[in-house]
Amino acid sequence: MSTALLFPGQGSQRVGMGRDLVREFEPARRVFEEADEALGASISRLCFEGPEEDLVRTENTQPAILTCSIAVLRVLETEHGLGFAVAAGHSLGEWSALVAAGAIGLADAVRLVRLRGQAMQAAVPEGQGGMAAIMGMTPADVEALCRDVAEGEVLTPANFNGANQIVVSGHATAVARAVAAAKGRGATRAQLLKVSAPFHSPLMQPAADRLAAALAEVTIAPLRAPVVANVDARPNQDAGRVAELLIAQVTAPVRWEESVARLATDGVTRAIEVGAGSVLRGLVKRITPQIAVTSVGEPDDVKGLEV
Repeated sequence: MSTALLFPGQGSQRVGMGRDLVREFEPARRVFEEADEALGASISRLCFEGPEEDLVRTENTQPAILTCSIAVLRVLETEHGLGFAVAAGHSLGEWSALVAAGAIGLADAVRLVRLRGQAMQAAVPEGQGGMAAIMGMTPADVEALCRDVAEGEVLTPANFNGANQIVVSGHATAVARAVAAAKGRGATRAQLLKVSAPFHSPLMQPAADRLAAALAEVTIAPLRAPVVANVDARPNQDAGRVAELLIAQVTAPVRWEESVARLATDGVTRAIEVGAGSVLRGLVKRITPQIAVTSVGEPDDVKGLEV
């Protein structure tokens, strides 16, 4: 049985995540302590107690989710001796996957994703960018929709999540036009998302530039296992490519459906979603039902996992 680890991205956060894990497992406590020290702020308190309005700020959400995911991972390694053949993560989750594979240390990772969040928020003035989820249209049809209603503005697919669930991103006015036009083109549903910036679009180029400068100062270690990159849906185990893939990811769409399909093609039969929530489990079940998926984020999940 070939096992993949999957790591969630932004949107999986909730107040209280990691709290019970830290109470029961020493490795989880050490992860949160290391993250707090690296950030010079208590990301642990924000995860455990909130307030939610601070936790959902992009610059906080990203290190919070990563820390929670790695805390769960360290507990699984200690309690079950968990190993894996390959890892993948959705957007921010790719960073967690790289920490799991040994490419980036936890301290560097939480600092970098906080910078990533700050840079993504600052790249576009608030209110000028947006995102929307479109269901029931094929990728080709959504790409055509974006071209047809852009009217000279930026509008592009940002997340190919699977089962014809696609998120578009760009200038707020262009995104609104896409939502209005989608149902006339076969969409079963189209709705604006409550996000603070147009993630995974060319409007994020200033953020990509800031991240590139920061990554140049960080040592990328050899990967113990391949990590499927969001930008091309291919497993990468070349440490020399990690930075370029992470930089490209900021402005490129997340090819999650292709990534999961690649896992199945490469022989993955079991996946463990590591961290808060179960969003990825639902997506994987719709994309490749032959992969058995378990979500692990709480003490009972850890204790009930069969390895």
